[in-house]
Amino acid sequence: METTTDSSNRLIGRLLLSGAVLVFIPYTILTIIFDYPGILRQAPGIVLTRFQAGGPTLIAVWWSFAITCLPLLQAYRLIGERLENKLYYVRLATMLGVISGLVQIIGLLRWTFVVPVLADNYVQSTNPAIRAASVVAFQTIHQYGGVMLGEHLGQLLTIAWTVMIASAFNTLRLFPKWTSWFAYGASAIYLLAQGDLFATVIPGFPVWHLAGLLGSTLWLVWVLIIGVHFLRLAGHKTVAALV
Repeated sequence: METTTDSSNRLIGRLLLSGAVLVFIPYTILTIIFDYPGILRQAPGIVLTRFQAGGPTLIAVWWSFAITCLPLLQAYRLIGERLENKLYYVRLATMLGVISGLVQIIGLLRWTFVVPVLADNYVQSTNPAIRAASVVAFQTIHQYGGVMLGEHLGQLLTIAWTVMIASAFNTLRLFPKWTSWFAYGASAIYLLAQGDLFATVIPGFPVWHLAGLLGSTLWLVWVLIIGVHFLRLAGHKTVAALV
């Protein structure tokens, strides 16, 4: 007979697996149709023109990218419920994880509800003042909603959640020790991506351009690994036979 714990583990595993896959799909589409994430550091005029050319399809992909974070937020909450009575810092980790997802969602939704208006104004207007104002507005919202909220705070809080939860897994011996060390390594690489953000305001700041892509990819791989292990805890024989 399945216990409540088994049911919770199975739900967490499914949420982590589905969340990681769902995030990867729009991310991949954006790399193909919008040169993401490299385009984020292009001149505003180039970004706005490319965005306007993408039309409703590009807007829909950005919206999908934002809301696919929701299964992961639910997984964060359920993991917290499972472990918060065993380690004092898990509740804090859960709060940081949920906040990280929310600020990233807010940052990403600028591409759905703000950037389309600015792109239309920039491309379709013949008034130089309107075009110049669109560029300034885009730079402002991009630095605030993108660089500061989505990338800086969102990534830092995600890293904090990852390190704290991986430490909890290791302390409680919930999963093999290597899974926690994998999380630490992915987090360290992901942290180096912050250099790219500081370089937007501090010319010459050291940047490792692969850090963001590599760190985020390794983080998603870790989420998939943890999802599989939660399913194994629940006695999911089919998945267990594959790992």
